[in-house]
Amino acid sequence: MHKRVFAGVISISLLQAIAFPAMASSDLSHWITWAVEHDVAKQQIQSQADAMTDAGVASSQWMDPKLKLGVGGLPIDSFALDKDPMTNLSVGLMQQFGRGDTLTLKQQQTREQADSIRKKLGVRALDVRFAMTNLWIEAVYQRNARQLLQQNKALFKELEQYLSMNYGVGVNQAQDVIQAQLQIARVDDKLDANAQVQQRIKAQLSEWLGEQAQSVVPKHYPKWSALQAYLDTQTSSPNYYSALAQHPSVAVVDALIKSNETSIDIANEAYQPQFGVEVMYGNRQATGMNGQPASDLLSVYLTMDIPLFTENRQDKQVSSAQHQLGATKAQRDLLLQQMNAQVEAVRHDRMNLQQRLDRYQNGLLRYAKEKTQAIERGYQNNTSQLDEYIRAASDALSVELEQARLQADLALANAKLSYLLNKF
Repeated sequence: MHKRVFAGVISISLLQAIAFPAMASSDLSHWITWAVEHDVAKQQIQSQADAMTDAGVASSQWMDPKLKLGVGGLPIDSFALDKDPMTNLSVGLMQQFGRGDTLTLKQQQTREQADSIRKKLGVRALDVRFAMTNLWIEAVYQRNARQLLQQNKALFKELEQYLSMNYGVGVNQAQDVIQAQLQIARVDDKLDANAQVQQRIKAQLSEWLGEQAQSVVPKHYPKWSALQAYLDTQTSSPNYYSALAQHPSVAVVDALIKSNETSIDIANEAYQPQFGVEVMYGNRQATGMNGQPASDLLSVYLTMDIPLFTENRQDKQVSSAQHQLGATKAQRDLLLQQMNAQVEAVRHDRMNLQQRLDRYQNGLLRYAKEKTQAIERGYQNNTSQLDEYIRAASDALSVELEQARLQADLALANAKLSYLLNKF
């Protein structure tokens, strides 16, 4: 009994530790699909795009015609409408047309701006997938860590019962029993902290899943098949810019670049004249010089806005649009540089994590187990103290938990790479 209990404390199999990645989790894909389909932000973005589209249609129409009513040639001595042949009651309509192709280009620009907004749907979907994947990975780690803690608690509980029984017959000292009870209390505290973290993760998942988050039970890490297939195609000097250029965030900026290019076209149209037409009808009630009723009058005018002084208006508008285009292109370049730097950083983290995991699997865990076994033999031979053994067993558990944490961190690194390269 004595040997079996002590051996059990340090014999938790590596098969019970967290594998990386053990198997694909179809439940995660299901929850992500559901979350994206029911995402409130999706409707918000779509409404913003529709609003932009409708505003573009409105801004591309002619100005409303103007109605003109008045009296012309009215004598101020009598204010009579039928005394002077020049007196007339007039009504007219004025219509101003767009300058060149400005209206058509404005509608095109708003369509491009609406397209940029709609592309944010892809960014939002990817953000939701990334956030939920991170929480899923943490939940898997906490679940498996809890299993390790519970197994150790059960074994230390059995040890405490064994020592209590021996203490009753005078074999062990009271401090041995207290040491075992202290270890159980420490494990209980870790279990409480673990439960707290798991509840917080489910609360965070409720942002996308609502009450369903409480029924989510992550068991395995995601399988990174798309990411691994892409990484396998990379050479020793990888270039990620082609993949990063397909990222939804870059697509949003690409659409803005198109919109800014159209802004230059609109600014160039300011050099074109703007035409308008005016039609007036005048009714005369007086008698003409020939004794006959004076004829009514019809007037037609063509107006033209001629941009003659362009240095401080049209030229500056074109220059402003060009600068804005340059700024947006620089924004795209900067975004790609930042994302590429993040990819390189995560890639190196990933390689270092893999190396550290190999060290744990091929050395640290074995050393911790051998140390515990050696101290166990010393305790059985009365050359070691129980607290030494408990510390060694606790160290062995810590090593297993550290390995589990590394495996979770590696999964998080894969999630970050998948997000940046859009390879979920």
